[in-house]
Amino acid sequence: MQCMNYQTLLYETTAGAARITLNRPERMNSFTQVMHQELRSAIAEVARDGSRVLVITGAGRGFCAGQDLNDRAVTPGEAVDLGESIAKNYAPLVMSLRALQMPVIAAINGVAAGAGCNFALACDLVIATESASFLQPFCKLGLIPDTGGSYFLPRLVGTQRAMGLALLGDKITARRAAEIGLIWECVADAEFAARVDAIAMQLASGPTLGFARTKQALYASPDNTFEAQLALEGRFMQECGFSDDYREGVAAFKEKRVAVFTGR
Repeated sequence: MQCMNYQTLLYETTAGAARITLNRPERMNSFTQVMHQELRSAIAEVARDGSRVLVITGAGRGFCAGQDLNDRAVTPGEAVDLGESIAKNYAPLVMSLRALQMPVIAAINGVAAGAGCNFALACDLVIATESASFLQPFCKLGLIPDTGGSYFLPRLVGTQRAMGLALLGDKITARRAAEIGLIWECVADAEFAARVDAIAMQLASGPTLGFARTKQALYASPDNTFEAQLALEGRFMQECGFSDDYREGVAAFKEKRVAVFTGR
């Protein structure tokens, strides 16, 4: 097991799986400037340390409560440039998750609110404990869903449900989030840790190149024409067809055994 030291995060890798734990439980793991800097560093490390899956979770009773407003001084009557914060911190954060050449799991152990919720939705699979909850409280502050929220929400749950989540700002349970397609799975609290570990190990031992190209293909789909998507599939299938993992997968199928993928 490899561990690295951060002020606001816990970072470790084991058996091809990297784990980043947001570690400000006294503030519900809300974002600060330091946390943004450390997340950028940790995600860059994941990209180069040989990991084949990344799990992101939170310490304590929450996943992430969004921006720590105590870290962003707002004086009544004075304007604040939130666009600068988006451009400097939040947009690069979610783009870095989408760019990782491996599956990213958000393991939601408690409340995921605001930017914390949309940070989770930027991951490839969202698995939540039954006691977790999700909310878009931006409307309470006169803001819009950021951190990719205005992009993710209608694509995940449709326009009407996205509007309800964004305009009303109501908290929804993890079970309801799974029912409407906001997340992949809601798991009983007692089974949550084992379920997350099992999925992480399944993905860490899988065909990493195939997973990476699957991510790219699915995320490209909404903006492509049918013809463009077929062409993209052709290019990716050609690349994957030359991989060691494809040859191993075919051999394992013919030999009726479990494939041993190397990620190459």
